Amino acid sequence: MIGLAVAVAVTERGASVTLIGESRTGEASPAAAGMLAPSVERAVGSAHEFGIAARDRYPSYIDFLAERSGIRVPLNRRGILQVALTGNGVKGLKKTAPPTALWLDTKELRDLEPALAHGVGAMFNPEDGAVDNTVLLSALKKLVSTSSRIRMLNDAVAGVETHHSSASVHTTSGTRHTAGHVILAAGAWVGGILGARLGGAVTPARGQLVSFSTSPLTHVAYGPSGYVVPRGDSTIGGSTMENVGFDAATTVKGIEKVRAAAMEICPSLSLSSATRAWAGLRPITPDMLPIIGPDPEHPSVIYACGHSRNGVLMAPLTGDLIADLVTGTPLSHDLSQFRPDRF
Repeated sequence: MIGLAVAVAVTERGASVTLIGESRTGEASPAAAGMLAPSVERAVGSAHEFGIAARDRYPSYIDFLAERSGIRVPLNRRGILQVALTGNGVKGLKKTAPPTALWLDTKELRDLEPALAHGVGAMFNPEDGAVDNTVLLSALKKLVSTSSRIRMLNDAVAGVETHHSSASVHTTSGTRHTAGHVILAAGAWVGGILGARLGGAVTPARGQLVSFSTSPLTHVAYGPSGYVVPRGDSTIGGSTMENVGFDAATTVKGIEKVRAAAMEICPSLSLSSATRAWAGLRPITPDMLPIIGPDPEHPSVIYACGHSRNGVLMAPLTGDLIADLVTGTPLSHDLSQFRPDRF
């Protein structure tokens, strides 16, 4: 998703793009739940401001994609609930709540979401929500496939080399491509690219998810051990965080954990069948923040990877910022917390 968003943004500035990639088991983009939750999964400083701006970029981005691709991506901006199930949960949520959050007591929570009537209250983050990342991917792929400025190659980059004012990549099929800039947006696999000297900070972390056959909620809701995301007539429950390398298989233990966490938040899900279970490999960094920006020693190589738990949230704005870097446009956001050489 990051690579697609970058390709679209760069071509909007008039440049041409060669987009090299191949599908791999465990890709994070189609596996995600699509949450836009910067108020819940908060960073600090300019990284938090970037997350808020990324969330608020979505309405206009959805309109842009609809106009260009003909696909309207479902966007849920009803807000996110952090549900308290105990008195200690209430204290914890109130202690860590951002200034933009609102506390809902038991009655207010029940009136807003009857399926959460067992909760003793909830912190409401009114601007957060979720996007259907599978439809978003479809819209981006359609837009990219029809662009006269984008050449798509079904291949994998094996290595990158830098030159005085350009960079080259060579692929596993034996081809070589040279450009003024090479953008590394290979997700969890970026560390395996020879010559991507700063990509080793990105490692895979497996997240397992399940889909329930009913949708008793209209809001995304977090609980003590997981989250649930309404999507059409179904509900997605997630997620684990496992350091198992590139193993993208689901496990009985992991899926049971996700199901239990979802039903703890929304007990009526116990009456639903689990229609599907899957896993994705998040590209995580040690500080859980993305790597965005040029290699300081080789500025023709630009990193756009390591988005950890927030790849869907940050994809459109990351595309905008990479396009700024490629075209020499003054940056609209501070990227210092995301600098590639910080580890």
